[in-house]
Formats: sequence, C-alpha cells, structure tokens
Amino acid sequence: MKLKHFTLVLICVFLISACSNGESIKVHLEEAYRLALDSIIDLDPGLNGDMEFIAIDMSNFNDLSEEEKEDILSFFQTKYRVEVMDATLEELQDKGLYNTDSDTHALYGILLNLEKVDFQTNHTINFEGSKYRSKLGAVGVEITVQYKEGQWEITDSHITWIS
Repeated sequence: MKLKHFTLVLICVFLISACSNGESIKVHLEEAYRLALDSIIDLDPGLNGDMEFIAIDMSNFNDLSEEEKEDILSFFQTKYRVEVMDATLEELQDKGLYNTDSDTHALYGILLNLEKVDFQTNHTINFEGSKYRSKLGAVGVEITVQYKEGQWEITDSHITWIS
C-alpha cells in the first residue's frame, strides 16, 4: 500500500514539474516587441530613405515596463543612428516633424506602430502593425514571433497592405 502511495505521489510530482518547466510566453517580451518592430523597418525599405528619426507609438504597449520601452528606444537609436522617440502621429504633427510643403505631409522620419498583439498558447505572438511615412507611403504588416530554445525569433513577416 505504501508503495502505491509513493508511486502515485512520484507521478504527481513528475507531472507538475513537467507542466511548470516551460517559461511563460510573457518572458522577455521586450525582445519580442523589438524583433517585430525591427522587422517592420526591413519591409518596404524605400520608406526609410533619408529618415531623420524613428518614432514608435508605444501607447498600447501595456505588457512592457517603462524601462523595457526605454531599452527598445535605445536599441533603435544605436542601430540606426537617428533620433528615436515614443510618439503618435498626432504628436509628430504637433512638433512639426513633417513636410508642410507637400500634399502628402510626409514625415521627416518613419512611424512604427503595433496595433494588435495576440498571445498564442504555443509560445507564439502575432503582431499586426504598420510603418507610416506619408498618406501615400505606408504599409501594414503582420509579424509572427515564437519563443524557441530560450529566445524569440521571427517565423513570419509580411506586408498586408500598401498605400
């Protein structure tokens, strides 16, 4: 009888530890967001020409701490060597960071946005976002990142619309 109880307890411990061994999908989210945003820059590189800044609209990055948001901004500042800021399109327009001489009101830089973040159960996150330069220069994107072997990696990144 004692052997049965011991075996049952051992099986329960094994199952509990096996189920809790995997890390939460929300581990290292900063890296997942950074990868998704960086992949947007790579899509339709023509929009990046002569960019003076990169703006990232972080107004809906609720899963990230302020420190993680600052780390993302710092990463882009270092990689692209342009001014990087957390701003919405309206804030950029209020600052006058667009060409008022053209009909398209083209920004002097690019605005990256992740409008939708969908956490999946298999350590996968689907992002829907956009890169905006002007009324006639913008793309919508879908990016999928997956947490494999202790790091996030992009498994899909493609343009969904062009203006």
